Amino acid sequence: MAKKTSTSKKLGAIDIVEHGKKLESILKLSQGLREKDRRIPMSYNDFLFIANLKPDHVFRNIFQLFYDMVQYYIPETEDDFPVNNDSVGFLGYDTTDLLENGVDEPFFADRIFANRFMNLAKGFRRGIQNNHIYFFEGPPGSGKSTFLNNLLVKLEDYTKTPDGRLFSVYWKIDLSRLRKGFSLSESIETESDEENEKNNTLMFSCPNNDHPILMIPRELRKDLLKELLLDKATYKKFTTSKEYEWVLKDTPCPICSSIYNQLIDLLEDPADVFNMIYVRRVEFNRQFGKGISVWNPGDEGMRGLIMNESLQRYLNDFFRSDDIRFMHSDLAYTNNGVYALMDIKDNNVKRLVNLHGVISDGVHKVEHIEEKVTTLFMGLLNSEDRKHFENIRSFQDRIISVTIPYVLDYETEQKIYRNKFGKDIGKLFLPHVFENFAKVVISTRLNLANDVLQSWLVDKSVYSAHSDDDLLLLRMELYRGHVPPWLSEEDVKRFTKPVRKKLLELSELEGQSGFSGRQALSVFNDFVAKFRERDELITMSNVAEYFRNLPEKMASMVPKGFVDALFKLYEITILSEVKEAIFNVNEQQIIDAISDYLFALNFEAGETVRSKYTDNEFTITEDWLYGVEQYLFEDGLTAAEIASRRRAIHKEYIARTLAQDIRIKKMEISETEQFAQLFKKYGDTLKKHALEPYMANSNFRRALTEYHTENFNTYDSRLKGDIKFMLKSMQRKFGYSAEGALMAVLHVVENNLAEVYKDI
Repeated sequence: MAKKTSTSKKLGAIDIVEHGKKLESILKLSQGLREKDRRIPMSYNDFLFIANLKPDHVFRNIFQLFYDMVQYYIPETEDDFPVNNDSVGFLGYDTTDLLENGVDEPFFADRIFANRFMNLAKGFRRGIQNNHIYFFEGPPGSGKSTFLNNLLVKLEDYTKTPDGRLFSVYWKIDLSRLRKGFSLSESIETESDEENEKNNTLMFSCPNNDHPILMIPRELRKDLLKELLLDKATYKKFTTSKEYEWVLKDTPCPICSSIYNQLIDLLEDPADVFNMIYVRRVEFNRQFGKGISVWNPGDEGMRGLIMNESLQRYLNDFFRSDDIRFMHSDLAYTNNGVYALMDIKDNNVKRLVNLHGVISDGVHKVEHIEEKVTTLFMGLLNSEDRKHFENIRSFQDRIISVTIPYVLDYETEQKIYRNKFGKDIGKLFLPHVFENFAKVVISTRLNLANDVLQSWLVDKSVYSAHSDDDLLLLRMELYRGHVPPWLSEEDVKRFTKPVRKKLLELSELEGQSGFSGRQALSVFNDFVAKFRERDELITMSNVAEYFRNLPEKMASMVPKGFVDALFKLYEITILSEVKEAIFNVNEQQIIDAISDYLFALNFEAGETVRSKYTDNEFTITEDWLYGVEQYLFEDGLTAAEIASRRRAIHKEYIARTLAQDIRIKKMEISETEQFAQLFKKYGDTLKKHALEPYMANSNFRRALTEYHTENFNTYDSRLKGDIKFMLKSMQRKFGYSAEGALMAVLHVVENNLAEVYKDI
């Protein structure tokens, strides 16, 4: 019994400790939620103090807040185009935090769309945003609704951070100050739905989310800013820049104006009025339509006029006047907020047409009162829905459309598959095959005709080993901001700023047809389902066969000859990998050969010399020189051409390598630029022919097919060692699994790819 009691006491103590930890966690959570969600009003003086410290954060409207939100989630980046000072602003923005992380359904933006979106946001900051509605336009299945939903989620999240606060007017009217001895006997239903803190104070938010600076009379704001912003550059920015024009010109809403005027009439000192004007954070809450209001086509409309009748009666009775009209439209909830239309269909067609005047003039009539509207109007648009407004000519200038195409970047397409089917889905494929599946899908979304490429490239036929006949693969690389290394130096130089701008302009027409996002996921799911249960990796042959046997309607979307071209390029790639993997030459031998060759060029044929670089002694003959030059020069050169190449190498050796690099810079011969170039040529030639002696050996093919059997041990030790070295190199250098490496090598050997592509 005693032991049980002791144990019970210990368990009781543990329970108390655990209970305490849970309670502490709950308190921390409660405090975190409180700090995040509560909106404590501050005095107008405190507001001005914050404005003095952080004017850029305080003096913001919804457009500037939106821009700051985008900058908050998307880090700055630099132009990665290889030619300096020749930028077209096509940058590699990382939209992960804005559109992928912390949302129910991530939206994966490729580089094309990310740049369009960022250009839009930058326009907001420059103050060129007024009186427009912004449509994100794209074909069905391009992810428009996912994009906009994620954007609004992140905007709402941002406004709850210290950096994301947008301020509005909050009234605390001291009734006893206005009438001595007055006490409010009953609670008043206020717009903010809060209880009054004291019986003699009437509290409510400005329903239009008026910025507090607007309560300062317009003619006095510039003087206030001069007192507030002591830095001359800052003061100049806020008083002369287009983006801050609203600070000096905008007026408060009719409700705040009428209350202010009534208080000015009753109180002798304007400072007493501002003692009743408080400031608090604007609430952005899509669920309740505050700050963010999203309308679906099937949503019924709400009443146009909103009143707080009990508050209205009380204001009339207290001030003994009907000058204060506490009424507003439903648009007040999104003044300095976002009003979004999800597709222009059904009820949203009527909403859009009704917004025409509001967007154009920036005002909305509430009975006889004009309500100023500063709202970020957004919408989603399918091209066929333009018919609802394209005949309204005056509306055309008010619409800014940002195209959301189908994804045009194969890496982004792969991210979509990983998100839907698991991050390890790519492991079902041999290297390059998963990527190539995505490239086939992307090819259906590109237009075959492209005059920009035709006029830019000198001779597209020289790229047959790197791209398809229509250069779709080249376009895929350029659209992801990558200039392929296989482009000639001349074509890279010709890829000028005007050419790149034309290419980006043409990209506006791409991604409007082909496999939609939903179709691509369906096709990928169907394809993977055929192989998931098999105990083998998916090959390029599987991919090619699948696309060749698609139903006619879908197969017709794949450009003719594209799959064959992609298969050819895949084989060229793995052939190159196998050659490099089996390449097992002592680098020191190459270093010695090039060093001796450069030294030998100083002497005449027939001389016997000792190299000062290697201490090797040799007699210089044509055969000796050819022994090195066969790896430095291409085949088929005449004797005169060989002699010319030899003289050019010797001239560079004397003028730069020996005279500058070695004698002045004190570099070793192997550290010089000329040596590095010759070393690469020598090595590349060796790699090109590295597989030839093995392909001539019939045992090599048989040993590979019997690699996982007992028979493999019966082969020559050197051959077995070379095969093991090659397979391990495939894994180490190119990311193959053990199984995948063997499959790739067997494909190269069994299809005799070294012979098939010997001229490439």
